[in-house]
Amino acid sequence: MIPGADSAITRDGKALILAYDHGLEHGPVDFEPVPETTDPATVFDVATHDAVTAVAVQKGVAEAYYPSYEDDVTLLAKLNGTSNLWMGEPDSSVNWSVDYAADLGADAIGFTVYGGSNHEVEMFEEFRDAQEAAREHDMGVVMWSYPRGQGLKDDTSPDTIAYAARLGLELGADIAKVKYPGSADAMNWAVRSAGDMKVVMSGGSKTSDEAFLSTVREAMDAGANGLAVGRNVFQRQNPEAILDGLEAVIFDDASVDEALAATGGIEASD
Repeated sequence: MIPGADSAITRDGKALILAYDHGLEHGPVDFEPVPETTDPATVFDVATHDAVTAVAVQKGVAEAYYPSYEDDVTLLAKLNGTSNLWMGEPDSSVNWSVDYAADLGADAIGFTVYGGSNHEVEMFEEFRDAQEAAREHDMGVVMWSYPRGQGLKDDTSPDTIAYAARLGLELGADIAKVKYPGSADAMNWAVRSAGDMKVVMSGGSKTSDEAFLSTVREAMDAGANGLAVGRNVFQRQNPEAILDGLEAVIFDDASVDEALAATGGIEASD
């Protein structure tokens, strides 16, 4: 972690990263609720919303679409990822280099690490190489820190999520993206375990506006620095409305009721 290294992908020390690496990680099934989102341009349009501090995509999407949005969107290069067709012990192939991401105009990199996997040692070493290369380009580093593997009994327990956050700090990330561990107290333990490194909550599967904004509010109250979210935004018919609500919670410290009012009071989870 280097203080200020994440400044290009944060606002007032907080982040709202729009993740769109789902086509690789989950397949087209994640686009079925709103078929228009199969077209990356649709999600890049959403990413121009003022609340979004960066959009995280894989190499092919960055190559094809980011040049048309480089004046309006901050690029976070998601360097590794594995398809949902993979059935082995959790691992993630490195799909492009930091140098190439920098050439495309990325301001930060994202890298998944599956702590607890049988491939943990290899993934730590790959992260090391990516993190150190990112420093050469003055790029921020975001770790998707997801403990996972055959020996892990509960990947969302408070201690596991705290460990996930700590891995980010120990290995040199500027921001760690972790799953919500189920309560504000548990989230606070994860945040404290990360020292001065920023911690953001994973958005997860789509829920109702009220449920989603309530969880984000709890995470922020627990000391989180924001959110890295995909489906809970782009699977909505009106993604701009939920981004209005998220902006109110994350950057304006609004209550859930105030945030719901900012969405226009329309439940966007239909």
